[in-house]
Amino acid sequence: MIEGVSHFWVGSMIEENRLKQALLEALVQAVTRLPVDVVDALKRAQSVEGSEPAKAQLEAILSNIEIARVESIPMCQDTGIPSFFVEAGVDSPHLAMLRSAITDAVAAATAAIPLRPNTVQPFTGENPGNNLGRFMPPIDWELVDDDTVTIAVLPKGGGSENMSTLKMLSPGVGIGGIKKAVVDHVIACGGKPCPPTIIGVGIGGGADVAMKLGKRAVLRGIGSRHPEQVVAELEEELLELINMSGVGPMGLGGVTTALAVHVEYAFRHPASLPLGIVIQCWAARRAKVHLAADGTIEVS
Repeated sequence: MIEGVSHFWVGSMIEENRLKQALLEALVQAVTRLPVDVVDALKRAQSVEGSEPAKAQLEAILSNIEIARVESIPMCQDTGIPSFFVEAGVDSPHLAMLRSAITDAVAAATAAIPLRPNTVQPFTGENPGNNLGRFMPPIDWELVDDDTVTIAVLPKGGGSENMSTLKMLSPGVGIGGIKKAVVDHVIACGGKPCPPTIIGVGIGGGADVAMKLGKRAVLRGIGSRHPEQVVAELEEELLELINMSGVGPMGLGGVTTALAVHVEYAFRHPASLPLGIVIQCWAARRAKVHLAADGTIEVS
């Protein structure tokens, strides 16, 4: 494996197997190497923690991350279910092959990395063994005015996913009610989502939109802020309040319950205030595949 960014050239007529290979590399990168911003945030957390249990947990996490990187093995036994967020340029000549390339890459990664086969039929418990199945893998599509395609890969484990939630608030509670709902929920989760976490908050839209916004917010790099000042200030305040809770790394106490809070919003119905809270564990795994119109592919 190549550290950093990899490039693939596939000529004017892109071959689907090359795209599949790039997606496979992105999955390998996501589950074996944490992004630098996440590693740096964990190191900063270790440097400020005063309690020995918290420091010990962060030290173990950082050691685990390094072993995974060096040996190119999954950093967590729960390799999650990989979700894909596709920004597809309407003028891209490669749209027709995206779904099949993504699906084939997931099956190939399950066998090659390997990924733990995590998809089961909800009524029978049947496991196909390749992380596929009805509506699997989840793919979120967004059309953009461009001729390029960006595919974000988000493997998310069951522990953190179980702690994600939707709350349909009364619009009258306002921003103060949103803050309280988020902080109360994080405190109630305790150590179950394997903190320190990244928290994506989706506000507005509808029930499904709020959750989708929260999951998209998780993909943002640590240290980034929403471009609108009022939203950026909400992110900072929520992070401060959550880290005052004392939940700490792995729920054992400390000053770092969350590494980041990212907020996204949509306009809403006057009678509805949906709030999606998406929690990602310390293993904030992600990668991207960029596909240019001329067939060049970049994995980052």
